Amino acid sequence: MKKFSIISLILFLILFTAVIKNSTKRIDDEIFSINENIRDLKKDFEKIKLENDYLSSADRLLEFQSLYFDKELIKQDIRNIKIIHKTTNSLNIQQFKFIDE
Repeated sequence: MKKFSIISLILFLILFTAVIKNSTKRIDDEIFSINENIRDLKKDFEKIKLENDYLSSADRLLEFQSLYFDKELIKQDIRNIKIIHKTTNSLNIQQFKFIDE
């Protein structure tokens, strides 16, 4: 009886180890896949950010203005920005609130 319980304990431990090992391998594969996806998304983000920074720099915007718009664009004071809420019968105008105010 004692030999049977020791053998069954050893078999249980072997099976339990195999299940744990397979679960760990599956989780490791999922982590690797997610990390690869994150790496690809980071590359895309860096490209888009570089493009945005390049296209929206002040010098670049002034260059586009002179190239495409001639005298159509006018500089405005940022404090003159208003929010317009349109309802069915009226327009409500409010001052825009900036985050750092």
